[in-house]
Amino acid sequence: MAGKIFANLLQVAFVLGGAPLVAGVLARLKEIVQSRRGPSIFQPYRDLRKLFNKDEVVSENASWIFRATPYVVFVAPVFVTTLIPVLTNYPLFFAFMGDMLGGGFVLALGGFFAALAAVDTANPYGPMGASRTRMVGFLAEPVFMVVFFTVSFIAGSTIPYIVQQHWLMVSEFFAPSHLLLVVAFVMLILAEAGRIPVDNPGGHFELAMIDESKSLEYSGTGMALMKWGGQMKLLVLICILINVLVTPWGLAGGQRMTAVLLAAPLVLFKAGLFLLVLVAIESSLAKLRLFRVSEFLGAAFVTSVVAMVSALLRF
Repeated sequence: MAGKIFANLLQVAFVLGGAPLVAGVLARLKEIVQSRRGPSIFQPYRDLRKLFNKDEVVSENASWIFRATPYVVFVAPVFVTTLIPVLTNYPLFFAFMGDMLGGGFVLALGGFFAALAAVDTANPYGPMGASRTRMVGFLAEPVFMVVFFTVSFIAGSTIPYIVQQHWLMVSEFFAPSHLLLVVAFVMLILAEAGRIPVDNPGGHFELAMIDESKSLEYSGTGMALMKWGGQMKLLVLICILINVLVTPWGLAGGQRMTAVLLAAPLVLFKAGLFLLVLVAIESSLAKLRLFRVSEFLGAAFVTSVVAMVSALLRF
C-alpha cells in the first residue's frame, strides 16, 4: 500500500514538473518549424518563477469565485493524475475513486470556474471570452462522453487502468473504431487545450481570445496557477491518449521505484512524438473563425459516433 501511495506521488510530481517542459518543447518546436529563434524549452519554468514572485492585483469587483478559481484550475489536473496511468500500468491507491468520464468532468470543472471568474471582474472582454469558452466546452463535452463510452464498451470497464490493460492484451489497434476514436480524441485535445485550429495560444488580441481570456485579469500567483494548471491539463490529456489509447506500452509493471522512475523518460519520449504531430497540425492549419469552431467540434462528434457504431456492429 505504501509503495502505491509513493508511486502515486511520483505520478503527481511527474505531471507537476513535466507540464512546463512539455509546453516549452511544444513552443520551441513551433519556432523551429517557422524558422524563428524562439525561447529555451525551460522558459515556462522561468515565467512561473517570475509570476510567483510578483504582486497580485485583484479587482475590487471580484468575489470569492475569482480568488478561488486559480486553485481549482490547478488542482483539477492533479486530481485526474491520480486516476489515470501516467507512469504505472497497475492501479494505484486512488485508481478506483473515479472513472474516465468522471475525470473528464473534473477537468471541465476547472474550465467552468475559469469562465465564471472571467465574468466576475466586470471586464468587458472577460464575458466575451467566457461565452466563447463555454461554447467550445458545450460542444466538446459530448465528444468526451461518446469517446469514453465507446472505449469503456470495448474494454468492458470505465477504469483507465483496466482499459489500458485491455489494449495491451488485444490486437485491435487497426480496427476502424479504434482509429476513429484516436482521431476524435486528438481533435478534442486541440479544442480543450486551446490549440490551433480552434484557438491561437500565442494570440493576445482581446477580441479574438478564447482560452486566454479566462486568465486576462489575473496577475502574480493567480496567473502562475492558471498557466501551470493549463499546462498540466494538456499533459494529462496527452497521457490519456498515449498511455491508454495509442501506445499503452513502456509503463512500470512492478512496484519497485526504479521501474517507476525509468518509465518517466519513456513517457516523455512518447509525449514528444505526439508533440511533433501537434506541431504538424498547427503548422498546416490556420485558426478557424468563431462560427467554424462548431463545425470542427461537430466533425469530432460525428467521428466519435461513427466509432461507437462501428464498435457496436463488431459485437
